[in-house]
Amino acid sequence: MAALAYNLGKREINHYFSVRSAKVLALVAVLLLAGCHLASRRYRGNDSCEYLLSSGRFLGEKVWQPHSCMMHKYKISEAKNCLVDKHIAFIGDSRIRQLFYSFVKIINPQFKEEGNKHENIPFEDRIASVKVDFLWHPEVNGSMKQCIKVWTEDSAAKPHVIVAGAATWSIKIHNGSNEALSQYKMNITSIAPLLEKLAKTSDVYWVLQDPVYEDLLSENRKMITNEKIDAYNEAAVSILNSSTRNSKSNVKMFSVSKLIAQETIMESLDGLHLPESSRETSAMILMNVYCNKILKPVDGSCCQPRPPLTLIQKLAACFFTLSIIGYLIFYIIHRNAHRKNKPCADLESGEEKKNIINTSVSPLEILLQSLCKLGLIMAYFYMCDRANLFMKENKFYTHSTFFIPIIYILVLGVFYNENTKETKVLNREQTDEWKGWMQLVILIYHISGASTFLPVYMHIRVLVAAYLFQTGYGHFSYFWIKGDFGIHRVCQVLFRLNFLVVVLCIVMDRPYQFYYFVPLVTVWFMIIYVTLALWPQIIQKKANGSCFWHFGLLLKLALLLLCICFLAYSQGAFEKIFSLWPLSKCFELKGNVYEWWFRWRLDRYVVFHGMLFAFIYLALQKRQILSEGKGEPLFSNKISNVLLFISVVSFLTYSIWASSCKNKAECNELHPSVSVVQILAFILIRNIPGYARSVYSSFFAWFGKISLELFICQYHIWLAADTRGILVLIPGNPMLNIIVSTFIFVCVAHEISQITNDLAQIIIPKDNASLLKRLACIAAFFCGLLILSAI
Repeated sequence: MAALAYNLGKREINHYFSVRSAKVLALVAVLLLAGCHLASRRYRGNDSCEYLLSSGRFLGEKVWQPHSCMMHKYKISEAKNCLVDKHIAFIGDSRIRQLFYSFVKIINPQFKEEGNKHENIPFEDRIASVKVDFLWHPEVNGSMKQCIKVWTEDSAAKPHVIVAGAATWSIKIHNGSNEALSQYKMNITSIAPLLEKLAKTSDVYWVLQDPVYEDLLSENRKMITNEKIDAYNEAAVSILNSSTRNSKSNVKMFSVSKLIAQETIMESLDGLHLPESSRETSAMILMNVYCNKILKPVDGSCCQPRPPLTLIQKLAACFFTLSIIGYLIFYIIHRNAHRKNKPCADLESGEEKKNIINTSVSPLEILLQSLCKLGLIMAYFYMCDRANLFMKENKFYTHSTFFIPIIYILVLGVFYNENTKETKVLNREQTDEWKGWMQLVILIYHISGASTFLPVYMHIRVLVAAYLFQTGYGHFSYFWIKGDFGIHRVCQVLFRLNFLVVVLCIVMDRPYQFYYFVPLVTVWFMIIYVTLALWPQIIQKKANGSCFWHFGLLLKLALLLLCICFLAYSQGAFEKIFSLWPLSKCFELKGNVYEWWFRWRLDRYVVFHGMLFAFIYLALQKRQILSEGKGEPLFSNKISNVLLFISVVSFLTYSIWASSCKNKAECNELHPSVSVVQILAFILIRNIPGYARSVYSSFFAWFGKISLELFICQYHIWLAADTRGILVLIPGNPMLNIIVSTFIFVCVAHEISQITNDLAQIIIPKDNASLLKRLACIAAFFCGLLILSAI
């Protein structure tokens, strides 16, 4: 009954909700969300600095998330590089002094809070030529006004950044009287024009007063209440915002510290001054406000302008625009022709006649339609990760954000199970299932920021290695069994692997090596091909005639292993090879090929292991040593039980080792040699029992068929800032945002997979003469790209 209900329910869902209808729904959602965000930008403004200075929330105890943008955590070297030859002045009371100390500690962590607190405090880093001063002016009065007035008259002494604020001292010494508030308003009114004048050439920030924790205040501070602080803040905001005839004041309100203080003031030692972690957050916000537009960190989207379009991007936009226009013209012409060929009535006989028309879709129509769809999808990519239309937020790892989704997809995967068409080891449904669940786990790993948790990081490294293992296994099996070393097969594989990445490199202005996994599988595919295609070509059909050929193949594999070891332990030789032009254009990242060497070396043996496993498995299968019938264990019961026990122990042993690793460097050093243990253990556990080999998860297998597109697309339309952050389509509701963005992301990945398959049939024809002409055109295209990139 349960199985019948499941099948009826699935059939009913598929009747009303198909992949096509899901994509239409995703398109409508994108258009609505884009319209809402565009309207919001026009209404609320497009300045992410305002959000950084005024709003946000805590993701964890000490992790601050600004509204709509990402905040970069500046290192010492970055801070010095940004502030070289700069002068920053903090002017105000003890709270401003605290902010000054936290700001200086970003530049020099050894700087100590000592000396007379009620006097000026200088700081200077002569090597970086950075000067930061604190000027003790606890009240907004004539003394503060005179200090600011000197800066307006002497351009040489004028700081590049001015951070000012004061109020609690006035409340304290005047016992919270209304007269003191009135005097504060008069004084800040007289200072406002001076600040506005300074703000035309310098960055000026007025720090609003943080709330206090009244229960902890000493007796001589009891008059400093939150009600009084709110009144002083309202006065400062109203006066400074109306101090110019322009609609917007140049003096920026630093009000975000109020929000930070509301969450952390309970940890204060005296009820007045913030705990150190809160001051560090405020100082880091100041650093982001000033430095993001200078250094432009990838994970610091706040206060960064949209990057300018490159020449290649402009040409790509023109190409896709012309493709869309071309398809629309073709569609209109085709539709009119279709109308003319509609059935018409025969006036003599009264019967309906039909004109004979060719209903097959022409390659030109498929090409234009595919390019039209691709152009619209690339526009969405650009909007998500380059155009500053949608919001971005930082990642924040907790165990629940990683493990709860893992449990959820595991339940779904087990629920959607079906019988396999064949029961061989690593059959097509099973490998699709394997790719699918691994890809989903990797996606959850990326969006949750779980790389900070070492045990999870090490297990994800095994999943990446398993993909490469399948690359070795799959391509070796194909060449070994079919012996097809033709150029058409090579071009088909290379096109399917690289098409999307090449388009993204052009549209998103990113180097090829940025999408590191595609270069990995591409290079390994070529290594497998060259290894097997070089003379003597040894395939299964030839090897069946004599065992001598098996030894010949093993010799080839041994030579391949020697080459791998040589390159792995000779970084200089590796870098020389891949630094040669034009290879360097593909494999350089940030001006060198170190990242490529690191990625290649990390999984250097696993493709070889996949090839060797395929060879051994196919040899055992040919000799009928394996029992691959439905429901049958792979070996005899005794051997199967022993191998299952060894596999489970090995699987758990690796997990224990990965969980006890001390640091990434130590784990990564051992990973290439030991990752195959868990991969082989999984294969045996999954395939030895006959019942396990006879079923697969259709849910995971569906995702496995588009795993490559999912991996690549996540960079820009699910994650953000080149995977450093999270794309926010629906602000204020993280759970709903993940559901909506994931739905659109999966639909886009599936559509791109179909587009790639359609274009592969057109661009890579089976006829060798036509294929060579296409390859010449592709070579000319890449030469043009190289020339344009040089320009």
